[in-house]
Amino acid sequence: MSNDADAYVPHPDRLLPADPAVRDIARGLYELEKDQPIVSPHGHVDPRLLLDDEPFRDPTSLFITPDHYVNRLLHSRGVDLADLGVGQGPLDESASRAAWHLLAEHWHAYAGTPSRYWMEHEFHEVFGLETVLNPRTADAMYDAIAEKLARPEFRPRALFDQFKITVMATTDDPVDDLAPHAALAADDSFTGRVIPTFRPDKYLEAGRADFRELADALGEAAGIDTGTYDGYHEAMRARRLYFRDHGAVSSDHAHMDPGTARLSDEDARRLYSAARDGAIGADEAVALRRHLLGDQARLAAEDGLVMTLHPAVHRNHSDWVFEKFGPDVGFDIPVAVDYVHHLRPMLNDVGHSPNFRTVLFTIDETVFSREIAPLAGVYPSVYAGAPWWFIDAPDAILRYRRAVSETIGYSRTSGFIDDTRAFCSIPARHDMSRRLDATHLAGLVAEHRMRLQDAEELVATLPDQQPREVFRLDTAGEKN
Repeated sequence: MSNDADAYVPHPDRLLPADPAVRDIARGLYELEKDQPIVSPHGHVDPRLLLDDEPFRDPTSLFITPDHYVNRLLHSRGVDLADLGVGQGPLDESASRAAWHLLAEHWHAYAGTPSRYWMEHEFHEVFGLETVLNPRTADAMYDAIAEKLARPEFRPRALFDQFKITVMATTDDPVDDLAPHAALAADDSFTGRVIPTFRPDKYLEAGRADFRELADALGEAAGIDTGTYDGYHEAMRARRLYFRDHGAVSSDHAHMDPGTARLSDEDARRLYSAARDGAIGADEAVALRRHLLGDQARLAAEDGLVMTLHPAVHRNHSDWVFEKFGPDVGFDIPVAVDYVHHLRPMLNDVGHSPNFRTVLFTIDETVFSREIAPLAGVYPSVYAGAPWWFIDAPDAILRYRRAVSETIGYSRTSGFIDDTRAFCSIPARHDMSRRLDATHLAGLVAEHRMRLQDAEELVATLPDQQPREVFRLDTAGEKN
C-alpha cells in the first residue's frame, strides 16, 4: 500500500541553480544539450549483455547486485553482501525480492547521494514510476519494474537505442579474443557501436605470484614466446594492435601509483626474468611495473591508443571480503596521487609525440588544480579526465569545473565518463553531467564572465564532440 506521501517525481529543475535568474539561463543551456546522443568511451558493461539481448532477470540483478555504489553503503549499515546477491549467482524470486526490500528499508540512508539521484532518475525516466522507494512501496515498485523488464522494449538492445548511446566502450583483458565485440560489429540488426578497451594491469604487476602464468597466457594469445622481456614486449605490442583492429581506441591503467620511471634495458631484462621465477623483491617489482607502464606509453605513441590513467586506489582493502566475494564489490579505497613527479619520465619520453595522448583521472581532488590542469594546459598530449568513481557526484563535478577551467578552459578536458557496470544508470549519469555543465556555465554568464553565445557553443560540443575528439573515436572508424 502507498499513500500521497509516497508520490514522487524528480523535479525538472534538479541540479539547476537556486537563483531564479541564473536558473533561467541554465534551463536554456540544458535544453540545447539534454537530447544529444550519449558517448561512453570508458565503462564496464559486459558486451555479452547486448550480444545475447536477453531480458534482465529481475529488479535486484539490474539495480543492486552488480552496483558496488549501492552495495557498499548497504554493507556499511550491516547488510550482508550475500543477501544482495553478490557472489551468489542468480537469485530466485524470493531472495531477489528480499534484497529489494533491504534496499527499501535503508533507502533513507541514500538521501543526498548520487546513487539515489541516479536510481530515482531511472525509476521515473526509464520505468515511468512516480513513487518514492520505501517499505510500503517496495513490492509494487518491484512488480512494476519486473513487468516492464519482460517487455521487448526493455531488453538491452532496445534500451541502448532508447538511451541514444552511439558509442559504448567496455573494459577487457589483453588475452580476450573479443568475440562478443566482433559478433556485435557483424550483426546488421544492431546499429550501435561497442568497442573494447585494453586493460593490462595485472600483466604489469611483476610481484604477483601468478606473473609467470599471466605472461605465458599473454604470449599464447599473441603467438609469441614471452620467456624473455623482449618477447613479452612484442606480445604486448601484438595484443594492443589486435585490440585496435577490433575497434579499441584506448588502453586503461589503474595501478597504485602512476609511476613511469625507466630502467636500463639490462635491469629490465634481469627483473623480468626474476619476476617469472618468483624471485623478485617488492621494491624491484614496483620498479619493473613502473618501467612496464612506461613501455605502454611508448606503445601508445606507436599505435595511437589513448592512454587513460586511473591510479591511486587501494584495491580490495578488506582481505575477508575479497576472499569471500572477490573484487569489485565496493572495498576499493582512494589514496593520494602524485602525477607531476611520476609522469615526468613518461612525458619527457613521449609527451611531445604527435601520436601520443593520455587522459589523467583522479579521486584525489587536490590534484585537479595543482597538477592535472597545469599538465593538461601545457603538454599537447595530456587531457584532464572528468571526476571519477567517488567524486562523479554533483558538488564534486562543479568543483572540478571550477578547479580546472581557469587553467585549461574546456577543450583540454575529457568529456563526461560514466565508468559504470550499471547499464540503466548510463543515461542518468550523463544527464546529471549535462545539468551540472549548464549550471556551471550559467553562473559564468550571469556574472558576465562569459558570453551567452560562448556558453551555448560549449554545451553544444561538450557531451558528444568533446569525447569523440579526445578519444579519436571518429578517426577509429564507425560501424559499417
